[in-house]
Amino acid sequence: MPLYDTQTIKIYNSLSGEKEVFKPINDGYVGMYVCGPTVYSNVHLGNVRTFMSFDVIFRYLKHLGYKIRYVRNITDAGHLENDADEGEDRIAKKARLEAIEPMEVVQRYTVDFHNILNKFNFLPPSIEPTATGHIIEQIELIKTIIDNGMAYVVNGSVYFDVHKYNETKPYGILSKRKLEDLIHNTRALDGQSDKRNPQDFALWKKAEPQHIMRWPSPWSDGFPGWHLECTAMSTKYLGEQFDIHGGGMDLKFPHHECEIAQAEACNNHSPVNYWMHANMLIMNGKKMAKSTGNFILPNEIFSGDNPHITKAYAPSIARFFMLQAHYRSILDFTNNGLLASEKGFYRLMDAINLIDDLKTGESSSFDVSEWKQKCYDAMNDDFNTPILIATLFDAAKFINQVKDGSASITKEDLNLLKETLENFTFDVLGLVNVSKESTDSDKLTGTVEILINLRKEARQNKDFALSDKIRDELAEVGIQLNDSREGTTFTTN
Repeated sequence: MPLYDTQTIKIYNSLSGEKEVFKPINDGYVGMYVCGPTVYSNVHLGNVRTFMSFDVIFRYLKHLGYKIRYVRNITDAGHLENDADEGEDRIAKKARLEAIEPMEVVQRYTVDFHNILNKFNFLPPSIEPTATGHIIEQIELIKTIIDNGMAYVVNGSVYFDVHKYNETKPYGILSKRKLEDLIHNTRALDGQSDKRNPQDFALWKKAEPQHIMRWPSPWSDGFPGWHLECTAMSTKYLGEQFDIHGGGMDLKFPHHECEIAQAEACNNHSPVNYWMHANMLIMNGKKMAKSTGNFILPNEIFSGDNPHITKAYAPSIARFFMLQAHYRSILDFTNNGLLASEKGFYRLMDAINLIDDLKTGESSSFDVSEWKQKCYDAMNDDFNTPILIATLFDAAKFINQVKDGSASITKEDLNLLKETLENFTFDVLGLVNVSKESTDSDKLTGTVEILINLRKEARQNKDFALSDKIRDELAEVGIQLNDSREGTTFTTN
């Protein structure tokens, strides 16, 4: 019997505003789509937190035995600067400012995105499609929406008719907004004269002469609207109706609202059964913003090169910190929070590392089976990672008691405890077992390599006094530099 038959998951569905029992459309199979990054800049920590939430959900569903197709897209075209069908494509703007090709921008920041997620030990999605790779599918969707009377063409651009759609389907069903209120709160904006109504959104935009990224279509040489790509790719890889659609809270309106409208206009039924939204990340109690300096990049956490933190932190510690808040809660990123998480992380790892050396007895003073189910209960309750982590610390406390001789455990229970701890710590939460000693060793290696490079520069500048001083003072603290034709290495005494 697969694990998923023994566990009942409840998911908070943004569509209903309630926790609902999770029942996949096809027994044993799950389709999940998560809105990925727009690759025009380095991935920021808020993005990482959102994707981490769904990485854990992906991991847990896999752990339960589901066959899951996880689709996370790359937006590499069609995302305008102000998300309101006007302005400049963000990727094209970056390319213009740096005098490079748009696809160079895409490549650079897609590589950065993957590198950062790899450091945080993310599992790759099943499929990672790109917007530019699915232009044909998007054009075909637009044709269907036009044929169904829910879109209109003006001067080579195609717009979704929100008012027409709202006559039969409620626009705003996900974000709980009413079209009448949107109309009342909308100001007339310059540049929107092509639209019948300000609430309408672009399915296809005619490219201006200076616009670099463009494709031929029945209506004009242009590019697709931002919202359309997710409908096209989720439908292609998961079908007209699938189980879970996720993303950040900021995407609920208008992006996800428009996705629902597009899919309903094409297929006349709701595209997704469970809408999930991760909450925002703030820093030191305030919104993260480059303009105010209240900002940190993931790599700055690993290097410690940011004024808001006092030291470098290993990726798993930063991951552990973020998972100590529920994905639907606002998370305040602080140095004190990271310091506390670092202590907790090593306490958990130290306990796990003790397991193999524990002595077993004829009885157990800890109900391991009951504790194991509490781990599942935490994840079954809308993927409650903070409760799971608290439950793992219960086991860590017990392990230390067994080591001290104040508690006992049978061999059978010890094996169950070890298996469960490893399953939830490493497979589900995605943490990596790094000891404090190995982290300190990495820092030592990095520091010595910096000194080796400084010594190399000194020798190139014929400053042999400085070069010898670096070598000799390192030797005094037990670090021996070894010069060879291949370069300089070091050993410790």
